Amino acid sequence: MPVPRKIVKIDEEKCNGCGQCVPACAEGAIQVIDGKARLISDIYCDGLGACLGECPQGAISIEEREAPEFDEEAARAHVKRQQRTSDAVGCPAAGCPGAASQKIQRPASEASYGEGAGGFAPSSRLGNWPVQLSLVPVKAPYFEGAELVISADCVPFAHADFHRKFLGEKVLIIGCPKLDDAGEYRRKLAEILRRNDIKSVQVVHMEVPCCFGLRHLVNLALADSGKDIPVKPIEIGIRGNVKDEDAVRALP
Repeated sequence: MPVPRKIVKIDEEKCNGCGQCVPACAEGAIQVIDGKARLISDIYCDGLGACLGECPQGAISIEEREAPEFDEEAARAHVKRQQRTSDAVGCPAAGCPGAASQKIQRPASEASYGEGAGGFAPSSRLGNWPVQLSLVPVKAPYFEGAELVISADCVPFAHADFHRKFLGEKVLIIGCPKLDDAGEYRRKLAEILRRNDIKSVQVVHMEVPCCFGLRHLVNLALADSGKDIPVKPIEIGIRGNVKDEDAVRALP
């Protein structure tokens, strides 16, 4: 039965999904879900605030509200279940670090793309993590003022020059319109476009019919967002060739 008590509050606008608060909670009450730290159950939170000092964004505070009482036994059982799962999949019980949102800063030595000391040595141009649409947060610092590349996840395997030709300083999101939840993709993309200052969108997809669904999803999400953002589709052949090189040369 809910009672007035102190309990953790997480400001999702401030949270960047770094995940530093997760291991600080011995009861396993906080997890990074969809790129944000979330209180997964009131009954797991003791309200003592051991996680407070672990948030570099100041997104965690303690509030007093109506909530079910802290259940120490349930919290202990929850932590044991987490541990069993982590042992099975090889991921830390405190939460998967792969879900932590971050901007990748590269030294100047990695900025060039071309001949290295030992011959051709292309550098990664990836500037954000995570990249899978199911994991990226709807609000992240790297989205502000971004040129967004939304790519079918087969494209970087088919097109060998993907990093140099399409990434540069752009922000990447990948997904598969055939194998993943198209409805959730549409909802999440609409939120990303609505809540961030996105300057442009490039949709890079394979020539196979199912992959054209990605273009359709982006157009639907853009309409849902109410924004007017230029969208440029780029089609890649199954042999790795760009179907319209002139369009790629015209990319900013």
